[in-house]
Amino acid sequence: QVQLVESGGGLVQAGGSLRLSCAASGRTSRSYAMGWFRQAPGKEREFVAGISWSGGSTYYADSMKGRFTVSRDNAKNTAYLQMNRLEVEDTAVYYCAAAYGPYPYEYDYWGQGTQVTVSS
Repeated sequence: QVQLVESGGGLVQAGGSLRLSCAASGRTSRSYAMGWFRQAPGKEREFVAGISWSGGSTYYADSMKGRFTVSRDNAKNTAYLQMNRLEVEDTAVYYCAAAYGPYPYEYDYWGQGTQVTVSS
């Protein structure tokens, strides 16, 4: 299996930017898709963005399109989530996840999460 560790979270003012990273270790020799999810207090976890193994296909939740960009560097076993024009409503714990198998992805492996707080 693969182990995932997120980093890059923190406190930022509205309108600012953050880049989250997700480092994978373990069973990284097999191809796997990566996804980003988030969970705000009192709310259900929601999908943010996803990227195929090759990076050739990316997927976004409608509210993130144009503000967030997902990417990956397989040589470093790392996925990224660039978040621009952050809004207070983007405050949440952000999780990365990995999925083996074809689309639609079933994410079976999860990181521990990283807190993103956007202040007004």
